[in-house]
Amino acid sequence: MRVAIDNVGRMVIPKAFREELGITGAAEVEMRAADGHIEMTIPDVSARVEQRDGLPVIVTDETMAPLTIDATRAAIDRVRR
Repeated sequence: MRVAIDNVGRMVIPKAFREELGITGAAEVEMRAADGHIEMTIPDVSARVEQRDGLPVIVTDETMAPLTIDATRAAIDRVRR
């Protein structure tokens, strides 16, 4: 898919890509040049494991939307393709 880059270097990530990657609003991406291509990835969320009620729980260092059943199913479907 071709996208335009304006005179200050901005480009729009097409809606289909944003939806596929789960980008719903303002976001950061990692970018690098590799073999004449631009690679963009969604950065990992930093997190740690805490014990809560005697069980290990992953806690992110930033506020995130709750994980829903629909989001989980969509992620599983993307991986299975």
